Amino acid sequence: MEPFVQTEVDDRGIGIITFYHPASNSLPGNILRQLTDQIHDAGSNSKIRVIVLKSGGDRAFCAGASFDELMAVSNEQEGLSFFSGFALVINAIRTCPKLVIGRVQGKTVGGGVGLAAAVDHCLATKFAAVKLSELAVGIGPFVVGPAVERKLGVSGMAALAVDARSFKSAEWAANRGLYAEVFPTVEELDQAVDRLASELASSNPDAMAHLKRTLWEGTEHWDALLNERAAISGRLVLSEFTRNAIASFKASKST
Repeated sequence: MEPFVQTEVDDRGIGIITFYHPASNSLPGNILRQLTDQIHDAGSNSKIRVIVLKSGGDRAFCAGASFDELMAVSNEQEGLSFFSGFALVINAIRTCPKLVIGRVQGKTVGGGVGLAAAVDHCLATKFAAVKLSELAVGIGPFVVGPAVERKLGVSGMAALAVDARSFKSAEWAANRGLYAEVFPTVEELDQAVDRLASELASSNPDAMAHLKRTLWEGTEHWDALLNERAAISGRLVLSEFTRNAIASFKASKST
Protein backbone atom coordinates (compact mmCIF):
# COMPACT_ATOMS: atom_id res chain seq x y z
CA MET A 1 0.00 0.00 0.00
CA GLU A 2 1.08 3.55 -0.72
CA PRO A 3 1.35 6.09 2.13
CA PHE A 4 -1.81 8.07 2.75
CA VAL A 5 -3.77 10.32 5.07
CA GLN A 6 -7.56 10.16 4.78
CA THR A 7 -10.59 11.53 6.62
CA GLU A 8 -13.88 9.68 6.84
CA VAL A 9 -17.03 11.13 8.37
CA ASP A 10 -19.85 8.88 9.53
CA ASP A 11 -23.50 9.74 10.02
CA ARG A 12 -23.01 10.32 13.76
CA GLY A 13 -20.61 13.22 13.20
CA ILE A 14 -17.41 11.29 13.95
CA GLY A 15 -14.46 12.29 11.78
CA ILE A 16 -11.82 9.56 11.58
CA ILE A 17 -8.39 10.70 10.38
CA THR A 18 -6.14 7.78 9.44
CA PHE A 19 -2.48 7.98 8.44
CA TYR A 20 -0.47 5.13 6.99
CA HIS A 21 3.07 4.47 5.83
CA PRO A 22 4.48 1.05 4.94
CA ALA A 23 7.56 1.74 7.08
CA SER A 24 5.74 1.13 10.37
CA ASN A 25 3.66 4.28 9.94
CA SER A 26 6.66 6.58 9.95
CA LEU A 27 6.14 10.30 9.40
CA PRO A 28 7.82 11.83 6.35
CA GLY A 29 7.16 15.47 5.57
CA ASN A 30 4.30 14.88 3.15
CA ILE A 31 2.40 12.80 5.72
CA LEU A 32 2.93 15.50 8.34
CA ARG A 33 1.65 18.19 5.96
CA GLN A 34 -1.42 16.15 5.09
CA LEU A 35 -2.14 15.45 8.75
CA THR A 36 -1.93 19.16 9.54
CA ASP A 37 -4.26 20.09 6.68
CA GLN A 38 -6.82 17.40 7.44
CA ILE A 39 -6.92 18.21 11.15
CA HIS A 40 -7.55 21.86 10.29
CA ASP A 41 -10.23 20.87 7.78
CA ALA A 42 -11.94 18.58 10.30
CA GLY A 43 -11.92 21.36 12.85
CA SER A 44 -13.84 23.65 10.50
CA ASN A 45 -16.17 20.97 9.09
CA SER A 46 -19.66 21.51 10.52
CA LYS A 47 -20.52 17.85 9.90
CA ILE A 48 -17.79 16.70 12.32
CA ARG A 49 -18.42 16.89 16.05
CA VAL A 50 -15.48 14.83 17.34
CA ILE A 51 -12.25 13.57 15.76
CA VAL A 52 -10.53 10.20 16.06
CA LEU A 53 -6.84 10.08 15.10
CA LYS A 54 -5.48 6.65 14.22
CA SER A 55 -2.93 4.89 12.05
CA GLY A 56 -3.39 2.08 9.59
CA GLY A 57 -2.51 -1.56 10.13
CA ASP A 58 -2.63 -3.65 13.27
CA ARG A 59 0.98 -3.42 14.42
CA ALA A 60 3.01 -0.23 15.09
CA PHE A 61 1.08 2.96 15.71
CA CYS A 62 3.93 5.16 14.56
CA ALA A 63 7.69 4.76 14.03
CA GLY A 64 8.35 8.50 14.26
CA ALA A 65 10.45 10.57 11.87
CA SER A 66 11.49 9.26 8.47
CA PHE A 67 15.20 8.46 8.66
CA ASP A 68 15.50 8.74 4.88
CA GLU A 69 14.35 12.35 5.04
CA LEU A 70 16.55 13.08 8.05
CA MET A 71 19.59 11.88 6.13
CA ALA A 72 18.57 14.05 3.17
CA VAL A 73 18.64 17.28 5.21
CA SER A 74 21.60 19.35 3.94
CA ASN A 75 21.27 22.68 5.75
CA GLU A 76 19.62 24.29 8.77
CA GLN A 77 16.67 25.67 6.79
CA GLU A 78 15.81 22.20 5.50
CA GLY A 79 16.18 20.85 9.02
CA LEU A 80 13.86 23.52 10.39
CA SER A 81 11.34 22.79 7.65
CA PHE A 82 11.31 19.05 8.37
CA PHE A 83 10.94 19.31 12.15
CA SER A 84 8.39 22.09 11.77
CA GLY A 85 6.13 19.41 10.32
CA PHE A 86 5.80 17.87 13.78
CA ALA A 87 5.25 21.30 15.32
CA LEU A 88 2.45 22.06 12.86
CA VAL A 89 0.61 18.79 13.56
CA ILE A 90 0.80 19.28 17.34
CA ASN A 91 -0.38 22.87 17.05
CA ALA A 92 -3.18 21.82 14.68
CA ILE A 93 -4.46 19.42 17.34
CA ARG A 94 -4.00 22.04 20.06
CA THR A 95 -5.94 24.75 18.24
CA CYS A 96 -8.61 22.50 16.74
CA PRO A 97 -11.95 23.49 18.32
CA LYS A 98 -13.03 19.85 18.51
CA LEU A 99 -11.91 17.13 20.89
CA VAL A 100 -9.43 14.67 19.39
CA ILE A 101 -9.36 11.05 20.55
CA GLY A 102 -6.19 9.05 19.92
CA ARG A 103 -6.33 5.35 19.07
CA VAL A 104 -2.95 3.69 19.63
CA GLN A 105 -2.90 0.01 18.67
CA GLY A 106 0.83 -0.74 18.94
CA LYS A 107 4.32 0.53 19.65
CA THR A 108 5.01 4.20 19.13
CA VAL A 109 8.34 5.98 18.86
CA GLY A 110 9.54 9.58 18.83
CA GLY A 111 7.11 11.77 16.94
CA GLY A 112 4.44 9.11 17.41
CA VAL A 113 4.68 9.62 21.16
CA GLY A 114 4.20 13.30 20.46
CA LEU A 115 0.97 12.57 18.61
CA ALA A 116 -0.29 10.37 21.45
CA ALA A 117 0.52 13.13 23.92
CA ALA A 118 -1.05 15.91 21.82
CA VAL A 119 -4.51 14.39 21.47
CA ASP A 120 -7.07 15.30 24.10
CA HIS A 121 -7.84 11.74 25.19
CA CYS A 122 -5.79 8.70 24.23
CA LEU A 123 -6.77 5.02 24.38
CA ALA A 124 -4.36 2.17 23.67
CA THR A 125 -3.74 -1.57 23.75
CA LYS A 126 -1.32 -3.36 26.06
CA PHE A 127 1.02 -3.60 23.05
CA ALA A 128 1.37 0.21 22.82
CA ALA A 129 4.82 0.57 24.37
CA VAL A 130 6.51 3.96 23.99
CA LYS A 131 10.05 5.17 23.34
CA LEU A 132 11.62 8.58 22.74
CA SER A 133 14.63 7.46 20.72
CA GLU A 134 15.87 10.89 19.60
CA LEU A 135 18.84 11.22 21.97
CA ALA A 136 20.16 7.86 20.76
CA VAL A 137 20.67 9.38 17.30
CA GLY A 138 22.00 12.69 18.59
CA ILE A 139 18.92 14.89 18.32
CA GLY A 140 16.64 14.96 21.37
CA PRO A 141 12.83 15.09 21.60
CA PHE A 142 12.66 18.86 21.48
CA VAL A 143 9.61 19.48 19.30
CA VAL A 144 7.38 16.83 20.89
CA GLY A 145 8.78 17.55 24.36
CA PRO A 146 6.21 20.16 25.46
CA ALA A 147 3.30 17.87 24.54
CA VAL A 148 4.89 14.86 26.25
CA GLU A 149 5.80 16.84 29.37
CA ARG A 150 2.26 18.25 29.53
CA LYS A 151 0.88 14.71 29.86
CA LEU A 152 3.65 12.85 31.72
CA GLY A 153 5.21 15.65 33.79
CA VAL A 154 8.91 16.47 33.88
CA SER A 155 9.91 13.19 35.54
CA GLY A 156 8.01 11.06 33.02
CA MET A 157 9.38 13.05 30.12
CA ALA A 158 12.91 12.68 31.50
CA ALA A 159 12.51 8.93 31.98
CA LEU A 160 11.67 8.53 28.30
CA ALA A 161 14.08 11.11 26.92
CA VAL A 162 17.16 10.03 28.87
CA ASP A 163 16.74 6.27 28.46
CA ALA A 164 16.39 6.69 24.72
CA ARG A 165 17.03 3.07 23.75
CA SER A 166 14.40 1.43 25.94
CA PHE A 167 10.67 0.98 25.51
CA LYS A 168 8.34 1.71 28.42
CA SER A 169 5.23 -0.44 28.63
CA ALA A 170 1.73 0.73 27.86
CA GLU A 171 0.91 0.28 31.54
CA TRP A 172 3.80 2.57 32.45
CA ALA A 173 2.46 5.18 30.04
CA ALA A 174 -1.08 4.85 31.40
CA ASN A 175 0.08 5.20 35.00
CA ARG A 176 1.69 8.52 34.09
CA GLY A 177 -1.24 9.93 32.15
CA LEU A 178 -0.31 9.42 28.51
CA TYR A 179 -3.05 6.83 28.01
CA ALA A 180 -6.43 7.19 29.68
CA GLU A 181 -7.02 3.44 29.46
CA VAL A 182 -5.26 0.33 28.14
CA PHE A 183 -7.09 -2.64 26.60
CA PRO A 184 -6.04 -6.28 26.10
CA THR A 185 -6.93 -6.42 22.42
CA VAL A 186 -7.35 -4.18 19.39
CA GLU A 187 -11.00 -5.23 19.18
CA GLU A 188 -11.68 -3.99 22.71
CA LEU A 189 -9.76 -0.80 21.97
CA ASP A 190 -11.89 -0.12 18.89
CA GLN A 191 -15.09 -0.76 20.81
CA ALA A 192 -14.03 1.73 23.50
CA VAL A 193 -12.96 4.36 20.97
CA ASP A 194 -16.23 4.02 19.07
CA ARG A 195 -18.31 4.17 22.25
CA LEU A 196 -16.57 7.33 23.51
CA ALA A 197 -16.64 9.01 20.10
CA SER A 198 -20.35 8.28 19.75
CA GLU A 199 -21.07 9.74 23.18
CA LEU A 200 -19.07 12.88 22.39
CA ALA A 201 -20.73 13.25 18.98
CA SER A 202 -24.07 13.58 20.77
CA SER A 203 -22.74 16.11 23.30
CA ASN A 204 -23.08 19.91 23.19
CA PRO A 205 -20.54 21.21 20.62
CA ASP A 206 -20.19 24.56 22.40
CA ALA A 207 -19.50 22.86 25.72
CA MET A 208 -16.86 20.66 24.12
CA ALA A 209 -15.22 23.65 22.44
CA HIS A 210 -15.03 25.48 25.78
CA LEU A 211 -13.64 22.33 27.43
CA LYS A 212 -11.00 22.08 24.71
CA ARG A 213 -9.85 25.64 25.35
CA THR A 214 -9.77 25.00 29.08
CA LEU A 215 -7.69 21.85 28.68
CA TRP A 216 -5.09 23.74 26.64
CA GLU A 217 -4.86 26.89 28.76
CA GLY A 218 -1.28 28.09 29.13
CA THR A 219 -0.10 26.80 25.75
CA GLU A 220 -0.84 29.92 23.73
CA HIS A 221 2.90 30.45 23.15
CA TRP A 222 3.43 27.05 21.52
CA ASP A 223 3.50 28.36 17.94
CA ALA A 224 6.74 30.18 18.74
CA LEU A 225 8.02 27.58 21.23
CA LEU A 226 7.72 24.59 18.91
CA ASN A 227 9.26 26.55 16.04
CA GLU A 228 12.27 27.32 18.26
CA ARG A 229 12.51 23.65 19.20
CA ALA A 230 12.32 22.66 15.51
CA ALA A 231 15.28 24.94 14.80
CA ILE A 232 17.32 23.17 17.50
CA SER A 233 16.63 19.76 16.00
CA GLY A 234 17.24 21.13 12.52
CA ARG A 235 20.77 22.12 13.54
CA LEU A 236 21.55 18.93 15.43
CA VAL A 237 20.52 16.65 12.57
CA LEU A 238 23.43 18.05 10.55
CA SER A 239 26.02 16.88 13.07
CA GLU A 240 28.47 14.12 12.22
CA PHE A 241 27.31 12.19 15.29
CA THR A 242 23.71 12.16 14.10
CA ARG A 243 24.62 11.27 10.52
CA ASN A 244 26.69 8.31 11.69
CA ALA A 245 24.08 7.18 14.24
CA ILE A 246 21.24 7.19 11.68
CA ALA A 247 23.38 5.41 9.08
CA SER A 248 24.31 2.77 11.64
CA PHE A 249 20.68 2.29 12.65
CA LYS A 250 19.55 1.93 9.04
CA ALA A 251 22.32 -0.58 8.34
CA SER A 252 21.31 -2.68 11.34
CA LYS A 253 17.70 -2.79 10.11
CA SER A 254 18.71 -3.94 6.62
CA THR A 255 20.79 -6.91 7.81
